[in-house]
Amino acid sequence: MLPVRRFRISLASIVAALVFPAPFACAEDASVLRAGVAAVDITPKDFPVNMPGGFGPNMAEKAHDALHARALVLDDGKTKLAIVIVDNLGVAREAIDEAKLLASRKCDLLPERMLVSSTHTHSAPPSNVIDGPKEAVAYRKILVAGIAEAIIRAHSDLRPAAIGAATHPLPDEVFNRRWFLKPDKMPLNPFGGKDLVKMNPGTSPDVLLQAAGSTDPDVSVLSVQDAKSRKPLAIYANYSLHYVGGIPKAMASADYFGEFARLMPTRIGAKADGSDGFVAMLSNGTSGDINNIPFNVTPPRPPREPFEQIRIVAGKTADAAWHARNKIPAHKSDVSLGMIQREITLRLRKPTAEQLERAKAIVGITDEAERAKLPPLAEPYAQRAIALSKADETLRVPLQAIRIGDIAICAIPFETFVETGLDLKRRSPFPRSIIVGIANGYNGYLPTPEQHKLGGYETWLGTNKVQEDTSVIITNNLLEMLAELAKQK
Repeated sequence: MLPVRRFRISLASIVAALVFPAPFACAEDASVLRAGVAAVDITPKDFPVNMPGGFGPNMAEKAHDALHARALVLDDGKTKLAIVIVDNLGVAREAIDEAKLLASRKCDLLPERMLVSSTHTHSAPPSNVIDGPKEAVAYRKILVAGIAEAIIRAHSDLRPAAIGAATHPLPDEVFNRRWFLKPDKMPLNPFGGKDLVKMNPGTSPDVLLQAAGSTDPDVSVLSVQDAKSRKPLAIYANYSLHYVGGIPKAMASADYFGEFARLMPTRIGAKADGSDGFVAMLSNGTSGDINNIPFNVTPPRPPREPFEQIRIVAGKTADAAWHARNKIPAHKSDVSLGMIQREITLRLRKPTAEQLERAKAIVGITDEAERAKLPPLAEPYAQRAIALSKADETLRVPLQAIRIGDIAICAIPFETFVETGLDLKRRSPFPRSIIVGIANGYNGYLPTPEQHKLGGYETWLGTNKVQEDTSVIITNNLLEMLAELAKQK
């Protein structure tokens, strides 16, 4: 017979294990990465609705394909964060902040731990119309609620997960759209002067000299799978391509970002209808000076029917993502997370006294013959210059940096030039970095100081609204944030 004392201790241990298992279970769960995903349809219900992105009305009468808000929530037991992609030109910060607050009230997730970026499709409704056409006002409610719902659903779907990352090049669908032109081929800009480079100058070899910048050819992929079944849960991809376009007239569309999400399940053996819970999402990288037009390429691209080029680019991007995923040696569950959000203050650009005087004179012209003599887009840029003269002196914008094991994600609320993205990737302390543009708000283009000197559409006062060294300020801040996250590993 065992001594009574020894028996009592053993019995106490058994009782404790039966009655108080939760702390031990929590400690075990805390060491395992969890992930949840969701996709919410945010297609407009009321038409017609304007699709911003140009200099005049562009009314959609119906949707060609669905728009979505897609969310991935990650939790390592200490840090919980959400990464969301929205099919929109550029969701305003006010709408994003409202959606984040709504989501935070329904799940244990802080607003500053949510990254919400836009795809930059040019065929989606505006994001922040509060007082205006009833269709646009109604859409803002759909958009805000959809972003919040995607986060809430993904949070409720958390389960043990494993994650990995890789890249695969796709150089033949990205082209720098800023070009030096041959002598005497540069037209006047809206301010009556001449730039050194032109955006989208056409494809004629009689005009083109050389591109003014580079491209980033990589499709970066973050792959998430169920830790137990090893079934795929999510693909979060990133490509520095502005958008494709060529949508059928008067239709809303998610562009190639949505078509990529539709194709990706088939590439990796998930169900195409999404019934198994797999979600694919494609974020816009640093594509402020990059598009899908093959300038000065021989032989030229054949003509395409509406949506055809979107299908081609989406298919090739999905192929590249598949190749990248296959390069991942192993998905890991013992991955720790980190996230930093930092607000910075930037100076808004202001027109000079001479520019303001000219802008007011242009807006005041009523004679049609005189207006016809103005350079292209002179009137809208005169209006933008006047608006900037009345705006605040400064602008507050959020920057975010995320650590997922040895993977980094940077979020920038601008249409960021590819040069900045390549620079961040090269200087990052992490072996693999993903740079996301148009994140947590939309504030126009972000050229580098060197590109500012060349002029062109992306640098014009009104297209670019912040001080000319902003890309340097943002890069330095993000590198500081990445260095801090690297120390936490």
